[in-house]
Amino acid sequence: MCKTRIVPLMGVLAMLATSGVTVAITAYPQGAYAQTQGMTRRADRRDTRQGAREQKHACNAARGNSRAECRQEKRHTKQAARGD
Repeated sequence: MCKTRIVPLMGVLAMLATSGVTVAITAYPQGAYAQTQGMTRRADRRDTRQGAREQKHACNAARGNSRAECRQEKRHTKQAARGD
């Protein structure tokens, strides 16, 4: 009779241990952040490009600026972000 009580008890303990590990893993999900230096640099480049585009659009909207002047401003913005 003792063996019949131990088998279900061990099954319940195994189930609790398995579910405990699963809960512990999923309780602390990883953040959605750039995880490598390359991914961080890529995100920075995208931000720089968007800023340069906005500057170019503002330059184009202002009367009196040529397209060449606006392109040079955009280029200067991107070059400055690269650290060149």
